[in-house]
Amino acid sequence: MKSTSGQVFAIALLSLLAALSFWLERTISAGVSEPDGKSRHDPDAIAENFSALQFDENGRVKYRLVAPYLEHFPDDSSSELKNPTLTSYRPDAPPMTLTSRNARVANDGETVYLWDDVTAVRDATSERPAMVARMPDLTVQPDTGVAHTDSPVEVTEGASWMKGVGMHLDNDTSTLVLQSRVTGLIHPRRAPK
Repeated sequence: MKSTSGQVFAIALLSLLAALSFWLERTISAGVSEPDGKSRHDPDAIAENFSALQFDENGRVKYRLVAPYLEHFPDDSSSELKNPTLTSYRPDAPPMTLTSRNARVANDGETVYLWDDVTAVRDATSERPAMVARMPDLTVQPDTGVAHTDSPVEVTEGASWMKGVGMHLDNDTSTLVLQSRVTGLIHPRRAPK
């Protein structure tokens, strides 16, 4: 009988160890999910010489975005561009062109973040010279024609210039507002003869 109780004890001990091992494996693996790649920020598509157009309700080009290199990321549906050019068109107004070394387009396409050497150029008209604004970064909402930055900005228009920190640009109303520490020199325009 002694050997039978020893065998029962050994079997019970092995069963207990097996149950503890099973419980421990389930407890550890419950917090770890299988990697599916969705949490990684890896591109799923790459495009070279990328171009996208947005049209208004009358079929006219509203804005154009071009870049020599684009990567799309599925985890947040964003795209990153190298050396992009974003041009906004309005009827009866000169185009506004934005360039930078880098840009990120949010997943909804409503917001574009430009950084590294951002330049905004409003083409010249018969009444006004071209306006050029330079800044380190800019957030643009192309559909509404609005852009802003909290960084230093330098604006030139012909011989006139302004510097400040922070800017709000409304392309639809042709207004540019520098928010603080503004200095500049404005040369009066000559009246046409």
